[in-house]
Amino acid sequence: MKVNSAEIVISAVRPAQYPEGDLPEFALAGRSNVGKSSFINKMLNRKALARTSSKPGKTQTLNFFLINEILYFVDVPGYGYAKVSKKEREAWGKMIETYITSREQLKAVILLVDLRHPPSVDDRTMYDFLKYYEIPVIVVATKADKIPKSKWQKHIKIAKETLEFDPEDTMILFSSETGEGKDKAWSVLQAYMKK
Repeated sequence: MKVNSAEIVISAVRPAQYPEGDLPEFALAGRSNVGKSSFINKMLNRKALARTSSKPGKTQTLNFFLINEILYFVDVPGYGYAKVSKKEREAWGKMIETYITSREQLKAVILLVDLRHPPSVDDRTMYDFLKYYEIPVIVVATKADKIPKSKWQKHIKIAKETLEFDPEDTMILFSSETGEGKDKAWSVLQAYMKK
């Protein structure tokens, strides 16, 4: 998909603030330092629309990015890293859970995992949560450029085994450096938009 326009339209913390209308939405979930902002910027051909930070855990709201006026990416707070209080973390958890379980416009959740390491306990919890609520999930394995190509399949196998990956779901190998997986990601998202 050629991206002609992309802008962040709202940062929401509760349903009343979500954008109106029925455009399809894709939420992005993952550990704070997994490369969500880099994924968004690569997918949208932008250098810094989503702010990448040397301090993981910066996203504290649901950030809605309107793309080509036809769909939204929704960046949700990263988990497992941010130096915030337990109370704040619980509030984030509730905010994310409310959005994911009640938003009719949500077509799928893009769960980003770091290909270099087996998915974390938090990654598994998030995957299991999405499966429990029967929310379509697209797993994107980031930082593929950091691993020799000859080892990609081995790392994918480890990721799938760790997550107890459902063969119905899609896993995409991705690199925000080289663009690996970008076209495949767009074609998967476009298929979901038609559903």
